[in-house]
Amino acid sequence: MAGHTPDALAPGLMVCGTSSNAGKTTVVAGLCRLLARRGLRVAPFKAQNMALNSAVTSSGHEIGRAQFAQAQAAGVPATVDMNPVLLKPTSDRDAQVIVAGRPIGAMSAAAYHEYKPELFELVLASLQRLRDTFDVVIAEGAGSPAEINLAADDIVNLRVAERAGISAVLVGDIDLGGVFAALAGTVALLPTAQRDLVRGFVINKFRGDPALLGDGLDELERHCGVPTLGVIPMLDDLRLPAEDSVVLAENWRPHDTAQLDIAVVAFPRLSNFTDFDPLTSEPDVTLRLVRSVRELGRPDLILLGGSKSTVADLAWMRERGLAGAVQEAASEHGTVVLGICGGYQMMGSSIADEVESAAGVVAALDLLAVETVFEHDKVLTQRHGEALGADVEGYQIHHGRVRPCLEGAADPWLWLDGEPDGFCDGPIMGTSLHGVFDSDAFRHAFLAHVAEIRGCDFVPARGSFAERRDQQFDRVADALEEHLDLGTLFEIVGLGA
Repeated sequence: MAGHTPDALAPGLMVCGTSSNAGKTTVVAGLCRLLARRGLRVAPFKAQNMALNSAVTSSGHEIGRAQFAQAQAAGVPATVDMNPVLLKPTSDRDAQVIVAGRPIGAMSAAAYHEYKPELFELVLASLQRLRDTFDVVIAEGAGSPAEINLAADDIVNLRVAERAGISAVLVGDIDLGGVFAALAGTVALLPTAQRDLVRGFVINKFRGDPALLGDGLDELERHCGVPTLGVIPMLDDLRLPAEDSVVLAENWRPHDTAQLDIAVVAFPRLSNFTDFDPLTSEPDVTLRLVRSVRELGRPDLILLGGSKSTVADLAWMRERGLAGAVQEAASEHGTVVLGICGGYQMMGSSIADEVESAAGVVAALDLLAVETVFEHDKVLTQRHGEALGADVEGYQIHHGRVRPCLEGAADPWLWLDGEPDGFCDGPIMGTSLHGVFDSDAFRHAFLAHVAEIRGCDFVPARGSFAERRDQQFDRVADALEEHLDLGTLFEIVGLGA
């Protein structure tokens, strides 16, 4: 299949959904892999993403973790143009706004709504650069394109597709029920010009025999004038990076023969929880989210992950008694505790924050002899290093700088480019490095270290996490190839038959 000519913009497609979690992100990843397997250079694109999971490109720009993963599915390096606007919620009404890979400050929902029109040309420029560079661009919408209260200043759904001159497909989740009404109702609420852009429906997450849909698909087309391109079955145990911690909990299946019990404290603003995805593929590990002292129990390892509101999430732990329970688990029961980024900051003696929360200096968990000071400029970089005798790599995303309180009070255990990044006190460990468990050798060395401390066995999984991730991308692409009318889809994209 030939790519676009140098003097013409590459074709594209927008994948919208009837709701959040309809499967847009997965379908885009699958299409990226499917087209890449056919020899095309594919770029994912999402103009505006709202997520607490993010990643850092090789150029040092912050983008949504989903677009980073979609680029992996396409087999291309992630760039900031793939997600030019990222919103990271800090409360129910406020979010840090990341524009072109850099934070510009925190805004309320109302303030951002007023600011948003200024971003429209920026996102169109990012999309055009991708179309200048790649053979095809697969764009992802956000939420629903029929949010009529937001339509006038839309910068992520069909208003973008309309300006870019690309068509769209609409994905509906049949597992929730009401998929016909959701698809038809979404199209009915669109203005005429945008309604005409929707060239196909995709029904997602179907369980059972598609024949049970009867004449429903034909009736839907007669009612809306939009054909259904296919019915994708429910792909159980699909392990792709999640955007929402609710989905994350659903993806964590316990292993009956697991030796290590790992508890992840589910802060209200838990961020970059995709750090823990590689642990789910280890058969000797059971991973679970906990929100109460009762749920915590007596795990072998407690993980304190990233947080977009470190001080507020620390206060939440104290209110629920989890702060004291974690301290007791470490001091009385020999539980290993690892903090990553925000969780690492919570483990120290104090947090001085005039940037994120403006709370000033607050007492932390006092598990490690380190202290954190928040600075206005945000560290955004990919890093490589060594820990526990294994190579490690990942990325850093943080305002808070962690440093030892006193020389020799805490021991370095993880080095990045020759400099200590993580400090420890016996089984109490911290690091600012996200994605640390993606490194197979380090993950296995760390879990073996935990098992030795806890006096149990650990047998690492065979194969690499990257291989297993690629198998999941291929699984989605295979499902799309089997269940979608690809000839019609390629014509909608503009690739021809």
